[in-house]
Amino acid sequence: MTPHVAEDLNDVTLFERLGGPAGIRRIVDGAVAAHMENALICHRFAPYADQPERVEEIKAHTCDFFAAGSGGPDAYDGRSMRDAHRGMDIDAAEYDAAAGDILRTMDALRYDVETCAAVGEILQSLKPEITHA
Repeated sequence: MTPHVAEDLNDVTLFERLGGPAGIRRIVDGAVAAHMENALICHRFAPYADQPERVEEIKAHTCDFFAAGSGGPDAYDGRSMRDAHRGMDIDAAEYDAAAGDILRTMDALRYDVETCAAVGEILQSLKPEITHA
């Protein structure tokens, strides 16, 4: 009898590896909390500190985008990253700080190296759409 072998990572979507909606929500909650404490980018989030409904709206859109982009079952129908960040004048250092917060959150939540690397690649692919030239 052959022992049960875990599914090959190629047979499981990133969405599933992230834990579906609940796992993505944990990442987003942790990352937003980290953004609010990150000296390089907290000024972008400080205006929303006393607007929990606006923070929740941002989190919900982020979760939807993250889920769709990681192979989740639902299509994303929100604004493009370029449109959502238009006029914000986000520079590369700020983007890298935000991406770092996401990856550190995933590390703290004990995601495996391959899953973190896959998210890191996605984050790097989005950088030109979000940062100013």
